[in-house]
Amino acid sequence: MAGKNPLQKCFLFIILSLNLMSLHAETGQKKTYVVHMDKSAMPSPYTNHLQWYSSKIDSVTDPKSHEEEGNRILYTYQTAFHGLAARLSKEEAARLEEEPGVVAVIPETRYELHTTRSPRFLGLERQESERVWAERVTDHDVVVGVLDTGIWPESESFNDTGMSPGPSTWRGACETGRGFLKHNCNRKIVGARVFYRGYEAATGKIDQELEYRSPRDKDGHGTHTAATVAGSPVRGANLLGFAYGTARGMAPKARVAAYKVCWVGGCFSSDILSAVDQAVADGVHVLSISLGGGISTYSRDSLAIATFGAMEMGVFVSCSAGNGGPDPISLTNVSPWITTVGASTMDRDFPATVRLGTRRVFKGVSLYKGRTVLSRGKQYPLVYLGRNASSPDPTSFCLDGALDQHNVAGKIVICDRGVTPRVQKGQVVKRAGGVGMILTNTATNGEELVADCHLLPAVAVGEKEGKVIKEYAMTSKRATASLEILGTRVGIKPSPVVAAFSSRGPNFLSLEILKPDLLAPGVNILAAWSGDMAPSSLSSDKRRVKFNILSGTSMSCPHVSGVAALIRSRHPDWSPAAVKSALMTTAYVHDNMLEPLTDAAGAEPSSPYDHGAGHIDPLKAIDPGLVYDIGPQEYFDFLCTQELSPSQLKVFTKHSNRSCRHSLAGNNPGNLNYPAISALFPENTHVKAMTLRRTVTNVGPHVSSYKVSVSPFKGATVTVQPKTLNFTTKHQKLSYTVTFRTKLRMKRPEFGGLLWKSATHKVRSPVIITWLPPL
Repeated sequence: MAGKNPLQKCFLFIILSLNLMSLHAETGQKKTYVVHMDKSAMPSPYTNHLQWYSSKIDSVTDPKSHEEEGNRILYTYQTAFHGLAARLSKEEAARLEEEPGVVAVIPETRYELHTTRSPRFLGLERQESERVWAERVTDHDVVVGVLDTGIWPESESFNDTGMSPGPSTWRGACETGRGFLKHNCNRKIVGARVFYRGYEAATGKIDQELEYRSPRDKDGHGTHTAATVAGSPVRGANLLGFAYGTARGMAPKARVAAYKVCWVGGCFSSDILSAVDQAVADGVHVLSISLGGGISTYSRDSLAIATFGAMEMGVFVSCSAGNGGPDPISLTNVSPWITTVGASTMDRDFPATVRLGTRRVFKGVSLYKGRTVLSRGKQYPLVYLGRNASSPDPTSFCLDGALDQHNVAGKIVICDRGVTPRVQKGQVVKRAGGVGMILTNTATNGEELVADCHLLPAVAVGEKEGKVIKEYAMTSKRATASLEILGTRVGIKPSPVVAAFSSRGPNFLSLEILKPDLLAPGVNILAAWSGDMAPSSLSSDKRRVKFNILSGTSMSCPHVSGVAALIRSRHPDWSPAAVKSALMTTAYVHDNMLEPLTDAAGAEPSSPYDHGAGHIDPLKAIDPGLVYDIGPQEYFDFLCTQELSPSQLKVFTKHSNRSCRHSLAGNNPGNLNYPAISALFPENTHVKAMTLRRTVTNVGPHVSSYKVSVSPFKGATVTVQPKTLNFTTKHQKLSYTVTFRTKLRMKRPEFGGLLWKSATHKVRSPVIITWLPPL
């Protein structure tokens, strides 16, 4: 059994304690718990599982409370995993966990959303790609389930013209409700469902004046992600004239099934799990989940458990990494069977300039277009209310109610980024009489520029420029500035760049598993929008648009989901792990200037803890040459190395015959057949050598020969055996070993790559070597 290092144990204790502290209810107060059950343990007198589950709840609760509160059971789960969601007190939950047949009782978790040109940037519109991506009938057979805020069916992105009837294997439904009728589904939107029992149990009944208790999307986020995955081509798409062109999803002929799990007050795990369970039963091929709820140990992470079941059923699962960057160890959704997606920039920008009274000009970005226009060439008074240009303080963030009209009326106001939404700062400035805003990055965001659809003329600038502008405003008695919005520009270099907000590794649950897995476009993404929400998402904004530009790993996740749908349509027999491997081993780690990928947070080269295997390259991913395949049993054997008790492992054994077969050599989690290779040297300094094993499957030419090369490392020698892999048939499997011998124990992880190269293919794996500090 592989042991956790002290740092990991401390980290896991803290996150588990925080999760439990934040979620446990006061004595006697009811809250929702997800209860995982052992299906095989149902006694014979019961004819179905609902009867059995009901009896279990009855056995730990007061019969009187049933009369007062009605049925305690909110959901039952039976496809991706087995169990139920129920309203219980802390004491009842503790009693239930002791009952026979009950595997785990986990408190409800609240999840948050991780909130055009990208197909061309990814190579999906090049003429040379037409043959590779020529439309096939099988394109229509892939259904992507999107767990989000619902869908706006009238959007042109969901036009089904020319699409054939849905696949015969599809078992989904079109649920109706306020603002959503049967005819709102079509051959593009083949399913639409809502999940709100957990949400209502936690927050009270949904106010239908504020949101739709139906699949209709008021928020816009779900419409945006669904269109990014599989939107039909729409010519002339734009946001107020910005990013004008043809908007299309990654897999424009795939189907969409919308599972609405997110509401004004958040997304709750019991609803999300019911959606995953239902989506798998409905027959989705890909699940796109742009949500995150912090990090928990594998056996306490309900989404990890549910997606394990989805993976067993052949469903590819893509999740956003989170927007906690650039802080290290900020990832969510880190299970190895989930494809965890970080965010990057594209080669499109929305330039704007700030011209100071000194005539010095600074470059920034903006998506402002409105009635208020600053006179071109005119200088306006400039003010910064912070006390220090280098470090923000409460007065510099332009918080609601913090600005005095006497100080800002008729002026351009400098606001530091952070604490509140960027567009909300502009609203605060406008209400106080300001005529414009300069939004300055702090150290957290560095030089990363995110454009927003502001309510007044506004320009966002990087940290370095921001400091200079603030210094000028604080030291000059008559500081002035002018703002100019310049529209849309393409061909930006360098790109892609890792977004500063994109969550970072390492994966402290399992240092042997590299996370994130990949990067995809996630900054300034144009896609379809709800007709009920302003582009700024502010209630005071009365503008309505058909398309909006958003940023976040929420936007990068559906890019990967859509490309996975394309791969799945070409290779319907591939496992989820094979699809992930194709995406990872063909990813690139250099920008369009042929330099190593950089990090927007500091303009330094990024590492695999920032970009994973690299940036997706869909054209190459369709034909990767070799894949690293992993089956459900191997994933389970990985869990067997993670110090989980038999009862904790049982939450993953939907099939009662699943047991630890110890297929990973040396019981080392680093021997999971992952496309990334991570050697973790223990605290014991006597361990100087380590050998990891990988197996590749030939999915390229029947007869092919691959030769290996490995980048050099300062702290270790790396030897691969054999150095050549000779394949004679398609689907043939060959294995190799990688031996690491320590020369010098490094204080920081070392990064490199291992490349298998044939006459036609390159198959690259990131390599990470970590030496844990001696005890």
